[in-house]
Amino acid sequence: MPKRIAILGSTGSIGKSALDVVRLYSERFEVAGLATHSNVDLLQQQIVEFRPACAAVTDPEAAEQLASTKPDIPVLSGPSGLEELAGMDADVVLCAVVGAAGLRPVLRAIEAGNAVALANKEALVMAGRLITARARDKGVDILPVDSEHSAIFQCLQGHDVANVHRILLTASGGPFYGRSRAELRDVAPDEATQHPTWNMGAKISVDSATLMNKGLEVIEAMWLFGVPLDKIEVIIHPQSIVHGLVEFDDGGVLAHLGITDMKFPILFALAWPERVRSCMGRLDLTQIGALSFAAPEVGAFPCLHLALEAARAGGTAPALLNAANEVAVAAFCGGRIGFLGISEVVETVMAGSRATHDDSLESVLAADAWAREKAASAVEALGAGRPDRQARGA
Repeated sequence: MPKRIAILGSTGSIGKSALDVVRLYSERFEVAGLATHSNVDLLQQQIVEFRPACAAVTDPEAAEQLASTKPDIPVLSGPSGLEELAGMDADVVLCAVVGAAGLRPVLRAIEAGNAVALANKEALVMAGRLITARARDKGVDILPVDSEHSAIFQCLQGHDVANVHRILLTASGGPFYGRSRAELRDVAPDEATQHPTWNMGAKISVDSATLMNKGLEVIEAMWLFGVPLDKIEVIIHPQSIVHGLVEFDDGGVLAHLGITDMKFPILFALAWPERVRSCMGRLDLTQIGALSFAAPEVGAFPCLHLALEAARAGGTAPALLNAANEVAVAAFCGGRIGFLGISEVVETVMAGSRATHDDSLESVLAADAWAREKAASAVEALGAGRPDRQARGA
């Protein structure tokens, strides 16, 4: 019987790649449910092609729009609809929604006993202890979809985490690798979203440009693999061929290499514990030539340092960090603050935060709400002082 897959975020980059995988392996996978925030035009096309049992649209007006087309399946509306879809009868729930919106659906999928293929790192960043504890209690697998975490997961197969000396997460460096902080002052959103090696959505592309993405991935790795912060390091690898490395206590290092195509880690997560023969491209090292590695430039990219500090603090600090970053990135993409303003907003929120060691769901959500309010105020203060806005009388 084919595995039943529910895809949260089916109209985004990861979701569309996942549906490509379903097309390639239609004998192995079938679509049980699809969800989007508001892109109902594409969702409707996906419904016609894949015939899921139900669909969810988190934007209520867009949900009404889809329902009015009478797609012959139930249309669930709002954030509660997304949670309901995550808890449906499925073998695997692929969570590819962006940001904090993924937290409750992941918890709902776990409560329903569905395996979770996780492309939403923010859920573990915000509530890693809670999610991993509930998954253990329910006997549910959390299967990483991020290429770096999929790489580490694969390198660890057959090995005891107690024998890990360190985990190395690779980062491309983003589109601004090698630039000084002064050179980043006037970069525009369309520049920040031009990732050199991966085709990703706007939010994760900007996070990659600031290196916040790698900081979030460090926190995610702590929870996924049960290792402390001091055993996780970040290295810059511009070619994006080595996705992750694990060094063991005896000095041996295992590395995972692959081409830059998200369909590979998606396929691995959906097919787990099987390994499926690939009908996609294959890595040819003779065509790549040299592979290079370097230490990250934290001075030019302070978001990485801020994320590591939040990881060190623990409790609700990562939730505060994540919320502030989401608000700041949205403001940058909307032209309300400059690129350097992203780290400034996050730093302002973290400096004035009241992080606690109570990382219950209630405390995490309260921290998230508090940080968003403070970040919005910081964005307004920064935006009001921008020369371009002053010139327009803004």
